[in-house]
Amino acid sequence: MTMLKKIRIVIAALFLIGITLLFVGIGHNWWGWMAKLQFLPSLLALNVGVIAAIVVLTLLVGRIYCSVICPLGIFQDLVIWIRRKGEKLFKKKKSFKFKYRPEHKWVRYGVLVLSIVSIIASGQMLIALIAPYSAYGRMVRSFAAACSGSVTLSLLITGLLTLVVICACAWMWGREYCNTVCPVGTTLSLLSRFSLMRPVIDESKCINCGKCARGCKSGCIDFKAHKIDYSRCVDCFDCIETCQEGAVNFKVAGCSCKCSSKDSEPDKVDQGRRAFLVTGTMLAAGAAAHAQDHMHGGFAEVTPKQDPERSERLVPFGSGSVKSFYDHCTACQLCVSACKNGVLRPSSDLEHFMQPYMSYENGYCRPECTACSQVCPAGAIKPVSVEQKQTIRIGVAHVNLDLCLPAQGKDSCGNCSYHCPSGAIRMVRRPGSRNQIPTVSEDRCIGCGACENLCPSRPISAITVDGLSIHHNA
Repeated sequence: MTMLKKIRIVIAALFLIGITLLFVGIGHNWWGWMAKLQFLPSLLALNVGVIAAIVVLTLLVGRIYCSVICPLGIFQDLVIWIRRKGEKLFKKKKSFKFKYRPEHKWVRYGVLVLSIVSIIASGQMLIALIAPYSAYGRMVRSFAAACSGSVTLSLLITGLLTLVVICACAWMWGREYCNTVCPVGTTLSLLSRFSLMRPVIDESKCINCGKCARGCKSGCIDFKAHKIDYSRCVDCFDCIETCQEGAVNFKVAGCSCKCSSKDSEPDKVDQGRRAFLVTGTMLAAGAAAHAQDHMHGGFAEVTPKQDPERSERLVPFGSGSVKSFYDHCTACQLCVSACKNGVLRPSSDLEHFMQPYMSYENGYCRPECTACSQVCPAGAIKPVSVEQKQTIRIGVAHVNLDLCLPAQGKDSCGNCSYHCPSGAIRMVRRPGSRNQIPTVSEDRCIGCGACENLCPSRPISAITVDGLSIHHNA
């Protein structure tokens, strides 16, 4: 195995493990920066530094992002590796081989145009379904939620379908999904055509055996014409390892030197230096780790409630507005995995399919928890401090006296008043009665949902929170 490929595999494994753990809810304060390096979320968040780093990296060495940083691309490589190892294990006489396939331009650029139109028109459903980072997050999150018993049917079905489609494509056609459907892959392909360093076929050494093409998971090597389609090459370096004649080398485009990445020891050192520079460029784009608060709800078992009808959706503190949140959200499920109180969950309605929303049947949004705002890579939830969070109003509580136990004279409850962190709820005597009822000061209510979650009324709470379309300062 060449040094380039070894380094690529090590870095890719670190990214795959790190990002997988993030979607399970582990390590946001250690390797949360990996999520911030994802191309599409960074683009939606207008993270100029990360976008510039990926652009420069692609112009230098091609689409190595797709093989090292993108979790869905690395996952597909894993599926392909499993197939190859399985064939060797069972010693199949006719093992599966890839072959050169022409570029499907109409499909590639058609999907890219639809994706751009979808983002501009705020129709994020297409992006949520096909964007690589979101697709991988959906797969991992559906499995993790199923193991914890908190999975929704829409998430489970969508996650399983995504897993089946991605695995089937990788198993039969290699990186066809990346080079035909993925909008990120197509976008980077526009730059990788002009990359400075790339795999190059030395015609003087090539014996036209076709091994490089049969081993190319991207199907981008036309060995008969001694050409490589660099718009689809993902820099896996399999071709360099496969060629026993040393005819394929990773070098500066147009370089006429007779170098070989396999036969020459000095070149091995040079390849290692190049790989080191590539690694340094990628890791230089990483941001500092963000702290996360591990909050927990109450210890007592709470009888399940129903999600009440709300006049407006609730979206997290730091979103700014409902429209801004859904315009930027890629439905990657990272905020859902970071929410320790079960407040965030994926939506099943078509307008915001798989994009999260807030509801308070399982818990409430603790004022001291800012985890979701710290992990969002797309700018849908901007970072807020604990102090800032307590001054933002995302919703307003309303009381239904027909369901309120004290108002009906059944109990002297007052839970909503006791537990309101902003002091927006007071118990006052009802006119003409000894019963006390809750009243809400709307100017002080921040919409955290503590009152709704802790209300003993079942199945619908007597006090519920309606979202504000535009968030305000309290």
